[in-house]
Amino acid sequence: GQKYLTAVVKVFGPLTRNYYIRAVLHAALAVPAGFLLSTILGTVCLGIASGIYLLAAVRGEEWRPIEQKPRERPHVGETIKQPPSNPPPRPPADARKKQPAEVGG
Repeated sequence: GQKYLTAVVKVFGPLTRNYYIRAVLHAALAVPAGFLLSTILGTVCLGIASGIYLLAAVRGEEWRPIEQKPRERPHVGETIKQPPSNPPPRPPADARKKQPAEVGG
C-alpha cells in the first residue's frame, strides 16, 4: 500500500522525507485541533505522532521507499522435486504403511 504515497514523497523530496519537518508539521496541525472538545482525541494522536517523528529524527532514522523487486519465475524443472510413484487415487499414508504387513502375514 506504500507505492502511491512513495511517488508523492519522492516528488516533494527532502521536504517530506525529513522527520524533523514531519514532527513540526504534526505539532502545528495539533494546535488548531485542540480548541474544540470534539477533536481532543485527534489532537492527542497528532501530538503523539509528532513526538514519535521527533524521536526518530533525533535517533537518525530516515524514510526510504520500499521498491518492488522483479519477480523471478520458477524453473519448471525445479518446482517438481519427486513425482508421485502411485497413480491416483492414493490411499492415506497410514493405510499405505499397513499394507506391506498384511501381505507378508
